[in-house]
Amino acid sequence: MNIEQAIKGISVDLDMIADPAAREIISQLLNIIEYLFQENKELKTENQRLRDENNRLKGEQGKPNIRPQTKGPKDISSENDRKNRKKKKKKSKRKNDKLIINRTIKCAVDKQQLPHDAVFKGYQSAIVQEIEIHPDNMEFKKEVYYSPSMKKTFIASLPPGYQGEFGPNIKALVLSLHSDSKMTEPAIVNFLGNHGVRISAATVSRIITVNHEQFHQEKADIVRAGLPSTIYQQMDDTGARVNGKNCYTHVLCNEHYTAYFTRPNKDRLTILEILSQGLLTFCFNESAYAFMEQMKLPYKVLMALRAKKITRILNKKEVDTILNELFPDLQRHHTNRRIILEASAIVAYQQSPHAIQLLLTDDAPQFKQITGMLALCWVHDARHYKKLEPVCSNHAKQLGSFLEKYWDYYHQLLAYKKAPTMQGAEVLKKKFRTLFSTKTGYEQLDARIEKTLLKEDSLLLVLDYPQVPLHNNASELGARSQARYRDISFQTKNLKGTEAKDTFMTIVATAKKLGVNAFLYLKDRVSQRFEMPALAQLIAAHNTS
Repeated sequence: MNIEQAIKGISVDLDMIADPAAREIISQLLNIIEYLFQENKELKTENQRLRDENNRLKGEQGKPNIRPQTKGPKDISSENDRKNRKKKKKKSKRKNDKLIINRTIKCAVDKQQLPHDAVFKGYQSAIVQEIEIHPDNMEFKKEVYYSPSMKKTFIASLPPGYQGEFGPNIKALVLSLHSDSKMTEPAIVNFLGNHGVRISAATVSRIITVNHEQFHQEKADIVRAGLPSTIYQQMDDTGARVNGKNCYTHVLCNEHYTAYFTRPNKDRLTILEILSQGLLTFCFNESAYAFMEQMKLPYKVLMALRAKKITRILNKKEVDTILNELFPDLQRHHTNRRIILEASAIVAYQQSPHAIQLLLTDDAPQFKQITGMLALCWVHDARHYKKLEPVCSNHAKQLGSFLEKYWDYYHQLLAYKKAPTMQGAEVLKKKFRTLFSTKTGYEQLDARIEKTLLKEDSLLLVLDYPQVPLHNNASELGARSQARYRDISFQTKNLKGTEAKDTFMTIVATAKKLGVNAFLYLKDRVSQRFEMPALAQLIAAHNTS
Protein backbone atom coordinates (compact mmCIF):
# COMPACT_ATOMS: atom_id res chain seq x y z
CA MET A 1 0.00 0.00 0.00
CA ASN A 2 1.35 3.42 -0.99
CA ILE A 3 0.70 5.43 2.18
CA GLU A 4 1.51 8.78 0.57
CA GLN A 5 -0.94 8.22 -2.29
CA ALA A 6 -3.59 7.00 0.17
CA ILE A 7 -3.24 10.15 2.29
CA LYS A 8 -3.32 12.40 -0.78
CA GLY A 9 -6.55 10.68 -1.77
CA ILE A 10 -8.25 11.86 1.42
CA SER A 11 -10.28 14.94 0.51
CA VAL A 12 -12.55 16.47 3.15
CA ASP A 13 -14.59 19.63 2.72
CA LEU A 14 -14.48 20.91 6.30
CA ASP A 15 -17.02 23.63 5.54
CA MET A 16 -19.61 20.94 4.83
CA ILE A 17 -19.29 19.49 8.36
CA ALA A 18 -22.05 21.05 10.46
CA ASP A 19 -20.77 19.97 13.89
CA PRO A 20 -18.04 22.47 14.98
CA ALA A 21 -16.46 19.92 17.33
CA ALA A 22 -16.24 17.29 14.60
CA ARG A 23 -14.86 19.87 12.17
CA GLU A 24 -12.14 20.84 14.66
CA ILE A 25 -11.25 17.20 15.42
CA ILE A 26 -10.92 16.32 11.71
CA SER A 27 -8.80 19.43 11.12
CA GLN A 28 -6.48 18.42 13.98
CA LEU A 29 -6.26 14.85 12.68
CA LEU A 30 -5.20 16.13 9.25
CA ASN A 31 -2.48 18.23 10.87
CA ILE A 32 -1.33 15.23 12.93
CA ILE A 33 -1.11 13.16 9.73
CA GLU A 34 0.92 15.96 8.15
CA TYR A 35 3.38 16.17 11.06
CA LEU A 36 3.75 12.39 11.39
CA PHE A 37 4.29 11.91 7.67
CA GLN A 38 6.97 14.64 7.59
CA GLU A 39 8.63 13.27 10.73
CA ASN A 40 8.65 9.75 9.26
CA LYS A 41 10.22 11.07 6.07
CA GLU A 42 12.97 12.88 8.01
CA LEU A 43 13.64 9.83 10.19
CA LYS A 44 14.01 7.63 7.11
CA THR A 45 16.54 10.07 5.66
CA GLU A 46 18.47 10.21 8.94
CA ASN A 47 18.33 6.42 9.30
CA GLN A 48 19.78 5.96 5.79
CA ARG A 49 22.52 8.50 6.54
CA LEU A 50 23.50 6.57 9.70
CA ARG A 51 23.48 3.29 7.79
CA ASP A 52 25.76 4.77 5.14
CA GLU A 53 28.11 6.11 7.81
CA ASN A 54 28.15 2.72 9.56
CA ASN A 55 28.99 0.99 6.28
CA ARG A 56 31.81 3.45 5.59
CA LEU A 57 33.28 2.81 9.06
CA LYS A 58 33.27 -0.90 8.18
CA GLY A 59 35.15 -0.17 4.97
CA GLU A 60 32.09 -0.64 2.79
CA GLN A 61 30.19 1.78 0.59
CA GLY A 62 27.03 3.65 1.46
CA LYS A 63 23.91 3.86 -0.66
CA PRO A 64 24.78 5.45 -4.03
CA ASN A 65 23.30 8.87 -4.67
CA ILE A 66 21.41 8.15 -7.90
CA ARG A 67 19.53 11.13 -9.24
CA PRO A 68 16.03 10.43 -10.50
CA GLN A 69 15.78 10.38 -14.31
CA THR A 70 12.44 12.08 -14.65
CA LYS A 71 11.91 14.27 -11.63
CA GLY A 72 14.59 16.37 -9.97
CA PRO A 73 14.65 17.91 -6.48
CA LYS A 74 11.74 20.05 -5.38
CA ASP A 75 11.72 23.35 -7.25
CA ILE A 76 11.34 26.23 -4.81
CA SER A 77 11.76 28.91 -7.45
CA SER A 78 8.96 31.45 -7.76
CA GLU A 79 9.68 32.57 -11.34
CA ASN A 80 6.44 31.19 -12.80
CA ASP A 81 4.33 32.45 -9.89
CA ARG A 82 5.74 35.96 -10.16
CA LYS A 83 5.77 36.31 -13.93
CA ASN A 84 2.64 34.56 -15.11
CA ARG A 85 0.62 37.74 -14.58
CA LYS A 86 2.89 39.82 -16.81
CA LYS A 87 2.03 40.47 -20.42
CA LYS A 88 4.43 38.87 -22.84
CA LYS A 89 6.65 41.40 -24.53
CA LYS A 90 6.48 41.50 -28.29
CA LYS A 91 9.75 40.53 -29.88
CA SER A 92 11.42 43.10 -32.06
CA LYS A 93 10.95 42.36 -35.75
CA ARG A 94 14.31 43.86 -36.66
CA LYS A 95 17.00 41.94 -34.75
CA ASN A 96 19.76 43.63 -36.76
CA ASP A 97 18.85 47.20 -35.79
CA LYS A 98 21.80 47.50 -33.41
CA LEU A 99 24.37 45.90 -35.70
CA ILE A 100 27.21 48.05 -37.02
CA ILE A 101 27.76 47.49 -40.75
CA ASN A 102 31.52 47.35 -41.35
CA ARG A 103 31.42 47.11 -45.13
CA THR A 104 28.91 46.88 -47.94
CA ILE A 105 29.28 44.46 -50.85
CA LYS A 106 27.10 44.72 -53.94
CA CYS A 107 25.97 41.45 -55.50
CA ALA A 108 25.35 41.68 -59.25
CA VAL A 109 22.87 39.66 -61.24
CA ASP A 110 24.24 37.79 -64.25
CA LYS A 111 23.08 40.13 -67.00
CA GLN A 112 23.01 37.33 -69.55
CA GLN A 113 20.16 35.68 -67.62
CA LEU A 114 17.99 38.82 -67.68
CA PRO A 115 15.19 39.31 -70.21
CA HIS A 116 15.48 42.32 -72.53
CA ASP A 117 12.80 44.32 -70.63
CA ALA A 118 14.27 43.89 -67.10
CA VAL A 119 14.47 47.24 -65.25
CA PHE A 120 16.85 47.91 -62.31
CA LYS A 121 14.81 48.57 -59.13
CA GLY A 122 17.55 49.10 -56.54
CA TYR A 123 18.92 46.70 -53.96
CA GLN A 124 17.52 44.21 -51.44
CA SER A 125 19.48 44.16 -48.18
CA ALA A 126 20.77 40.94 -46.62
CA ILE A 127 22.85 41.34 -43.46
CA VAL A 128 25.35 38.57 -42.66
CA GLN A 129 27.44 38.60 -39.49
CA GLU A 130 31.05 37.47 -39.83
CA ILE A 131 34.26 37.68 -37.84
CA GLU A 132 37.92 37.23 -38.68
CA ILE A 133 40.42 35.85 -36.18
CA HIS A 134 44.01 35.87 -37.30
CA PRO A 135 47.41 36.62 -35.78
CA ASP A 136 48.93 40.08 -36.13
CA ASN A 137 52.50 39.42 -35.08
CA MET A 138 54.75 42.47 -34.93
CA GLU A 139 58.49 42.90 -34.80
CA PHE A 140 59.55 46.09 -33.05
CA LYS A 141 62.90 47.54 -34.11
CA LYS A 142 64.05 49.39 -31.00
CA GLU A 143 66.75 51.98 -31.54
CA VAL A 144 69.89 51.44 -29.51
CA TYR A 145 72.42 54.18 -28.66
CA TYR A 146 75.61 53.96 -26.65
CA SER A 147 77.31 56.85 -24.86
CA PRO A 148 81.09 56.29 -24.41
CA SER A 149 81.31 59.27 -22.07
CA MET A 150 78.59 57.93 -19.79
CA LYS A 151 79.37 54.29 -20.53
CA LYS A 152 75.62 53.74 -20.82
CA THR A 153 73.32 52.15 -23.43
CA PHE A 154 69.99 53.79 -24.36
CA ILE A 155 67.25 51.57 -25.84
CA ALA A 156 63.87 52.76 -27.15
CA SER A 157 60.82 51.64 -25.17
CA LEU A 158 57.97 49.56 -26.53
CA PRO A 159 54.58 51.26 -26.91
CA PRO A 160 52.34 51.08 -23.82
CA GLY A 161 50.66 47.69 -23.43
CA TYR A 162 53.21 45.78 -25.54
CA GLN A 163 55.58 44.79 -22.76
CA GLY A 164 56.29 41.07 -22.81
CA GLU A 165 55.64 38.74 -25.71
CA PHE A 166 51.97 39.56 -26.21
CA GLY A 167 50.08 42.69 -27.18
CA PRO A 168 47.04 44.33 -25.55
CA ASN A 169 44.54 42.55 -27.83
CA ILE A 170 45.69 39.11 -26.68
CA LYS A 171 45.95 40.16 -23.02
CA ALA A 172 42.47 41.72 -23.04
CA LEU A 173 41.06 38.70 -24.88
CA VAL A 174 42.53 36.29 -22.31
CA LEU A 175 41.06 38.36 -19.45
CA SER A 176 37.68 38.57 -21.18
CA LEU A 177 37.48 34.87 -22.10
CA HIS A 178 38.32 33.86 -18.54
CA SER A 179 36.35 36.41 -16.49
CA ASP A 180 33.39 37.06 -18.77
CA SER A 181 33.02 33.92 -20.91
CA LYS A 182 34.12 31.63 -18.03
CA MET A 183 36.62 29.75 -20.23
CA THR A 184 39.23 27.56 -18.54
CA GLU A 185 42.92 28.37 -18.91
CA PRO A 186 43.64 25.19 -20.98
CA ALA A 187 40.69 26.06 -23.24
CA ILE A 188 42.11 29.56 -23.78
CA VAL A 189 45.51 28.09 -24.68
CA ASN A 190 43.80 25.73 -27.14
CA PHE A 191 41.66 28.52 -28.65
CA LEU A 192 44.64 30.83 -29.21
CA GLY A 193 46.76 27.97 -30.51
CA ASN A 194 44.13 27.11 -33.13
CA HIS A 195 44.45 30.68 -34.42
CA GLY A 196 48.22 30.79 -34.65
CA VAL A 197 49.16 32.21 -31.25
CA ARG A 198 51.91 30.25 -29.49
CA ILE A 199 51.29 30.73 -25.78
CA SER A 200 51.82 28.51 -22.74
CA ALA A 201 49.40 27.74 -19.94
CA ALA A 202 51.77 29.39 -17.46
CA THR A 203 51.71 32.62 -19.47
CA VAL A 204 47.91 32.61 -19.64
CA SER A 205 47.84 32.15 -15.87
CA ARG A 206 50.22 35.09 -15.38
CA ILE A 207 48.14 37.34 -17.66
CA ILE A 208 45.07 36.50 -15.56
CA THR A 209 46.60 36.90 -12.10
CA VAL A 210 49.66 39.17 -11.86
CA ASN A 211 50.56 42.85 -12.32
CA HIS A 212 46.99 44.12 -12.02
CA GLU A 213 47.39 46.89 -9.44
CA GLN A 214 45.72 49.30 -11.88
CA PHE A 215 42.63 47.09 -12.14
CA HIS A 216 42.51 46.50 -8.37
CA GLN A 217 42.39 50.28 -7.98
CA GLU A 218 39.59 50.45 -10.54
CA LYS A 219 37.61 47.94 -8.49
CA ALA A 220 38.12 50.05 -5.35
CA ASP A 221 36.97 53.13 -7.29
CA ILE A 222 33.87 51.27 -8.52
CA VAL A 223 32.88 50.37 -4.95
CA ARG A 224 33.63 53.89 -3.71
CA ALA A 225 31.40 55.36 -6.42
CA GLY A 226 28.74 52.66 -6.14
CA LEU A 227 28.03 52.87 -2.42
CA PRO A 228 26.52 56.41 -2.49
CA SER A 229 24.93 55.98 -5.96
CA THR A 230 21.60 54.70 -4.56
CA ILE A 231 19.87 54.79 -1.18
CA TYR A 232 20.14 51.00 -0.90
CA GLN A 233 22.75 48.28 -1.35
CA GLN A 234 22.14 44.57 -1.98
CA MET A 235 24.24 41.70 -0.61
CA ASP A 236 24.46 37.94 -0.93
CA ASP A 237 27.17 35.27 -0.77
CA THR A 238 28.07 31.90 -2.22
CA GLY A 239 30.77 29.30 -1.68
CA ALA A 240 34.36 29.55 -2.91
CA ARG A 241 37.60 27.65 -2.27
CA VAL A 242 41.03 29.15 -1.78
CA ASN A 243 44.01 26.79 -1.62
CA GLY A 244 41.91 23.88 -0.36
CA LYS A 245 39.93 25.87 2.22
CA ASN A 246 36.23 26.70 2.08
CA CYS A 247 35.59 30.43 1.81
CA TYR A 248 32.76 32.72 0.72
CA THR A 249 32.47 35.13 -2.17
CA HIS A 250 30.34 38.10 -1.11
CA VAL A 251 28.38 40.08 -3.68
CA LEU A 252 27.74 43.79 -3.09
CA CYS A 253 25.68 45.60 -5.71
CA ASN A 254 22.94 47.96 -6.79
CA GLU A 255 21.54 48.87 -10.21
CA HIS A 256 24.83 50.52 -11.28
CA TYR A 257 27.53 48.05 -10.23
CA THR A 258 28.36 44.59 -8.89
CA ALA A 259 31.45 43.91 -6.76
CA TYR A 260 32.95 40.64 -5.50
CA PHE A 261 34.89 39.97 -2.29
CA THR A 262 36.19 36.49 -1.35
CA ARG A 263 36.70 36.12 2.40
CA PRO A 264 37.23 33.21 4.85
CA ASN A 265 34.03 34.00 6.79
CA LYS A 266 30.54 35.40 6.35
CA ASP A 267 29.98 36.93 9.78
CA ARG A 268 29.06 40.50 10.67
CA LEU A 269 32.67 41.64 10.88
CA THR A 270 33.23 40.46 7.31
CA ILE A 271 30.14 42.33 6.10
CA LEU A 272 31.29 45.47 7.92
CA GLU A 273 34.81 45.18 6.49
CA ILE A 274 33.35 45.03 2.98
CA LEU A 275 30.91 47.91 3.49
CA SER A 276 33.61 50.08 5.10
CA GLN A 277 35.93 49.37 2.12
CA GLY A 278 38.49 47.65 4.32
CA LEU A 279 38.59 50.36 6.99
CA LEU A 280 37.15 48.31 9.85
CA THR A 281 37.19 50.27 13.13
CA PHE A 282 35.81 49.80 16.65
CA CYS A 283 34.11 52.35 18.89
CA PHE A 284 33.60 51.99 22.66
CA ASN A 285 31.01 54.52 23.81
CA GLU A 286 27.68 54.36 25.62
CA SER A 287 25.88 53.25 22.45
CA ALA A 288 28.33 50.38 22.02
CA TYR A 289 28.03 49.29 25.65
CA ALA A 290 24.21 49.39 25.41
CA PHE A 291 24.42 47.28 22.26
CA MET A 292 26.64 44.73 24.03
CA GLU A 293 24.17 44.54 26.89
CA GLN A 294 21.36 43.99 24.39
CA MET A 295 23.41 41.17 22.84
CA LYS A 296 23.59 39.48 26.29
CA LEU A 297 27.20 40.24 27.18
CA PRO A 298 27.65 39.17 30.84
CA TYR A 299 27.54 42.10 33.27
CA LYS A 300 30.91 41.20 34.81
CA VAL A 301 32.60 41.22 31.41
CA LEU A 302 30.93 44.50 30.47
CA MET A 303 32.20 46.17 33.66
CA ALA A 304 35.73 44.87 33.03
CA LEU A 305 35.60 46.32 29.53
CA ARG A 306 34.30 49.67 30.80
CA ALA A 307 37.17 49.79 33.28
CA LYS A 308 39.58 50.01 30.33
CA LYS A 309 38.17 53.52 29.67
CA ILE A 310 38.67 53.39 25.91
CA THR A 311 38.06 56.88 24.53
CA ARG A 312 39.20 56.68 20.89
CA ILE A 313 38.42 54.71 17.76
CA LEU A 314 40.55 51.55 17.57
CA ASN A 315 41.66 49.30 14.73
CA LYS A 316 41.46 45.50 14.78
CA LYS A 317 44.98 44.97 16.09
CA GLU A 318 44.45 47.37 19.00
CA VAL A 319 41.13 45.75 19.94
CA ASP A 320 42.66 42.26 19.83
CA THR A 321 45.39 43.39 22.23
CA ILE A 322 42.79 44.58 24.76
CA LEU A 323 40.64 41.45 24.37
CA ASN A 324 43.67 39.20 24.79
CA GLU A 325 44.26 40.85 28.16
CA LEU A 326 40.62 40.40 29.18
CA PHE A 327 40.27 36.86 27.80
CA PRO A 328 43.53 34.87 27.85
CA ASP A 329 41.49 31.70 27.13
CA LEU A 330 40.35 32.42 23.57
CA GLN A 331 38.24 29.30 23.14
CA ARG A 332 36.34 29.66 26.42
CA HIS A 333 35.41 33.30 25.81
CA HIS A 334 34.78 33.08 22.07
CA THR A 335 31.16 34.30 22.36
CA ASN A 336 32.07 37.27 24.58
CA ARG A 337 34.81 38.33 22.16
CA ARG A 338 32.41 38.07 19.23
CA ILE A 339 29.78 40.22 20.96
CA ILE A 340 32.31 42.93 21.86
CA LEU A 341 33.83 43.01 18.37
CA GLU A 342 30.49 43.05 16.55
CA ALA A 343 28.84 45.65 18.77
CA SER A 344 31.79 48.07 18.74
CA ALA A 345 32.32 47.63 14.98
CA ILE A 346 28.62 48.18 14.17
CA VAL A 347 28.49 51.38 16.26
CA ALA A 348 31.72 52.66 14.68
CA TYR A 349 30.37 51.96 11.19
CA GLN A 350 26.97 53.55 11.79
CA GLN A 351 28.67 56.73 13.06
CA SER A 352 30.79 56.95 9.91
CA PRO A 353 29.70 59.63 7.40
CA HIS A 354 30.02 57.03 4.62
CA ALA A 355 27.76 54.43 6.23
CA ILE A 356 24.87 53.21 4.11
CA GLN A 357 21.40 53.47 5.61
CA LEU A 358 19.52 50.63 3.91
CA LEU A 359 20.59 47.08 3.07
CA LEU A 360 18.49 44.66 0.99
CA THR A 361 19.28 41.00 1.68
CA ASP A 362 17.82 37.65 2.57
CA ASP A 363 17.04 36.87 6.20
CA ALA A 364 20.54 35.60 7.12
CA PRO A 365 21.67 36.63 10.64
CA GLN A 366 24.96 38.28 9.58
CA PHE A 367 23.08 41.12 7.87
CA LYS A 368 20.94 42.11 10.85
CA GLN A 369 21.51 45.32 12.87
CA ILE A 370 24.37 46.49 10.65
CA THR A 371 22.41 49.29 9.02
CA GLY A 372 19.60 51.48 10.28
CA MET A 373 17.14 49.79 7.90
CA LEU A 374 17.10 46.22 6.60
CA ALA A 375 14.83 45.40 3.65
CA LEU A 376 14.04 41.73 3.13
CA CYS A 377 13.53 39.93 -0.16
CA TRP A 378 9.99 38.83 -0.99
CA VAL A 379 11.25 36.03 -3.19
CA HIS A 380 13.30 34.55 -0.34
CA ASP A 381 10.26 34.75 1.93
CA ALA A 382 8.13 32.98 -0.68
CA ARG A 383 10.62 30.10 -0.85
CA HIS A 384 9.69 29.11 2.71
CA TYR A 385 6.13 28.54 1.49
CA LYS A 386 7.36 26.61 -1.55
CA LYS A 387 9.33 24.32 0.78
CA LEU A 388 6.11 23.16 2.46
CA GLU A 389 5.19 19.72 1.16
CA PRO A 390 1.60 19.06 2.24
CA VAL A 391 0.58 15.45 1.82
CA CYS A 392 -3.10 16.02 2.58
CA SER A 393 -5.04 17.30 -0.43
CA ASN A 394 -6.91 19.81 1.77
CA HIS A 395 -3.63 21.35 2.88
CA ALA A 396 -2.26 21.40 -0.68
CA LYS A 397 -5.34 23.36 -1.82
CA GLN A 398 -5.01 25.77 1.12
CA LEU A 399 -1.33 26.36 0.30
CA GLY A 400 -2.09 26.96 -3.38
CA SER A 401 -4.93 29.33 -2.56
CA PHE A 402 -2.78 31.35 -0.14
CA LEU A 403 0.12 31.61 -2.60
CA GLU A 404 -2.28 33.04 -5.18
CA LYS A 405 -3.15 35.81 -2.74
CA TYR A 406 0.53 36.19 -1.82
CA TRP A 407 1.58 36.94 -5.40
CA ASP A 408 -1.46 39.11 -6.02
CA TYR A 409 -0.29 41.30 -3.14
CA TYR A 410 3.28 41.25 -4.50
CA HIS A 411 2.03 42.63 -7.81
CA GLN A 412 0.11 45.33 -5.99
CA LEU A 413 3.42 46.40 -4.44
CA LEU A 414 4.99 46.46 -7.91
CA ALA A 415 2.18 48.73 -9.12
CA TYR A 416 2.67 50.98 -6.08
CA LYS A 417 6.37 51.40 -6.89
CA LYS A 418 5.42 52.98 -10.23
CA ALA A 419 3.00 55.49 -8.68
CA PRO A 420 3.56 55.77 -4.90
CA THR A 421 1.13 57.75 -2.72
CA MET A 422 0.62 58.05 1.03
CA GLN A 423 -2.93 56.79 0.68
CA GLY A 424 -1.77 53.81 -1.35
CA ALA A 425 0.86 52.98 1.27
CA GLU A 426 -1.74 52.94 4.06
CA VAL A 427 -4.03 50.68 2.03
CA LEU A 428 -1.21 48.23 1.35
CA LYS A 429 -0.19 48.16 5.03
CA LYS A 430 -3.75 47.21 6.02
CA LYS A 431 -3.90 44.56 3.29
CA PHE A 432 -0.58 43.12 4.50
CA ARG A 433 -1.83 42.73 8.06
CA THR A 434 -5.10 41.21 6.85
CA LEU A 435 -3.41 38.76 4.49
CA PHE A 436 -0.77 37.62 6.96
CA SER A 437 -3.24 37.24 9.79
CA THR A 438 -4.98 34.49 7.82
CA LYS A 439 -5.79 31.25 9.65
CA THR A 440 -6.19 28.31 7.29
CA GLY A 441 -6.24 25.42 9.75
CA TYR A 442 -3.12 23.95 8.11
CA GLU A 443 -0.81 24.49 11.07
CA GLN A 444 2.51 24.47 9.22
CA LEU A 445 1.20 27.05 6.77
CA ASP A 446 -0.28 29.17 9.57
CA ALA A 447 3.06 29.13 11.41
CA ARG A 448 4.80 30.28 8.22
CA ILE A 449 2.25 33.08 7.73
CA GLU A 450 2.86 34.31 11.30
CA LYS A 451 6.60 34.49 10.63
CA THR A 452 6.01 36.65 7.56
CA LEU A 453 3.80 38.96 9.61
CA LEU A 454 6.66 39.52 12.06
CA LYS A 455 8.80 40.81 9.16
CA GLU A 456 6.33 43.57 8.26
CA ASP A 457 8.73 46.47 8.77
CA SER A 458 11.45 44.94 6.59
CA LEU A 459 9.15 43.64 3.85
CA LEU A 460 7.25 46.94 3.58
CA LEU A 461 10.18 49.36 3.51
CA VAL A 462 9.34 49.74 -0.16
CA LEU A 463 6.30 51.78 0.86
CA ASP A 464 8.61 54.48 2.23
CA TYR A 465 11.37 53.95 -0.34
CA PRO A 466 9.75 52.93 -3.66
CA GLN A 467 13.12 52.85 -5.42
CA VAL A 468 14.14 49.80 -3.36
CA PRO A 469 13.59 46.49 -5.25
CA LEU A 470 11.16 43.93 -3.86
CA HIS A 471 13.64 41.13 -4.32
CA ASN A 472 17.35 40.43 -4.03
CA ASN A 473 17.70 38.93 -7.51
CA ALA A 474 20.49 41.32 -8.53
CA SER A 475 22.89 39.99 -5.91
CA GLU A 476 21.73 36.41 -6.53
CA LEU A 477 22.57 36.79 -10.21
CA GLY A 478 25.97 38.10 -9.12
CA ALA A 479 26.42 35.04 -6.91
CA ARG A 480 25.45 32.83 -9.86
CA SER A 481 28.39 34.26 -11.82
CA GLN A 482 30.72 33.08 -9.03
CA ALA A 483 29.00 29.68 -9.12
CA ARG A 484 29.71 29.46 -12.85
CA TYR A 485 33.32 30.39 -12.14
CA ARG A 486 33.53 27.35 -9.86
CA ASP A 487 32.65 25.24 -12.90
CA ILE A 488 35.88 26.26 -14.64
CA SER A 489 38.14 26.68 -11.62
CA PHE A 490 37.67 24.49 -8.58
CA GLN A 491 39.71 26.91 -6.49
CA THR A 492 42.13 29.81 -6.55
CA LYS A 493 45.55 28.93 -5.22
CA ASN A 494 46.72 32.14 -3.57
CA LEU A 495 45.84 35.71 -2.65
CA LYS A 496 46.87 37.11 -6.04
CA GLY A 497 44.65 34.70 -7.94
CA THR A 498 41.71 35.34 -5.60
CA GLU A 499 42.12 39.10 -5.84
CA ALA A 500 42.37 38.96 -9.62
CA LYS A 501 39.26 36.80 -9.88
CA ASP A 502 37.24 39.22 -7.72
CA THR A 503 38.58 42.29 -9.53
CA PHE A 504 37.88 41.17 -13.10
CA MET A 505 34.47 39.73 -12.23
CA THR A 506 33.67 43.14 -10.68
CA ILE A 507 34.83 45.04 -13.78
CA VAL A 508 33.00 42.74 -16.22
CA ALA A 509 29.73 42.71 -14.23
CA THR A 510 29.77 46.48 -13.72
CA ALA A 511 30.59 47.15 -17.38
CA LYS A 512 27.54 45.11 -18.40
CA LYS A 513 25.26 47.05 -16.07
CA LEU A 514 26.56 50.33 -17.49
CA GLY A 515 26.23 49.19 -21.11
CA VAL A 516 30.01 49.14 -21.68
CA ASN A 517 31.72 46.53 -23.85
CA ALA A 518 33.86 44.67 -21.31
CA PHE A 519 36.45 43.48 -23.85
CA LEU A 520 36.97 46.94 -25.32
CA TYR A 521 37.22 48.39 -21.83
CA LEU A 522 39.86 45.86 -20.78
CA LYS A 523 41.76 46.48 -24.01
CA ASP A 524 41.64 50.25 -23.45
CA ARG A 525 43.14 49.81 -19.99
CA VAL A 526 45.74 47.19 -20.94
CA SER A 527 46.94 49.36 -23.84
CA GLN A 528 47.01 52.34 -21.44
CA ARG A 529 45.12 54.51 -23.91
CA PHE A 530 42.44 55.49 -21.35
CA GLU A 531 40.16 56.76 -24.11
CA MET A 532 37.09 55.24 -22.46
CA PRO A 533 35.74 56.88 -19.29
CA ALA A 534 36.34 54.95 -16.08
CA LEU A 535 33.45 52.82 -14.85
CA ALA A 536 33.54 54.73 -11.55
CA GLN A 537 33.02 57.98 -13.47
CA LEU A 538 29.98 56.53 -15.24
CA ILE A 539 28.52 55.44 -11.89
CA ALA A 540 29.12 58.92 -10.45
CA ALA A 541 27.41 60.45 -13.50
CA HIS A 542 24.31 58.31 -12.78
CA ASN A 543 24.43 59.54 -9.18
CA THR A 544 24.38 63.21 -10.18
CA SER A 545 21.86 62.89 -13.02
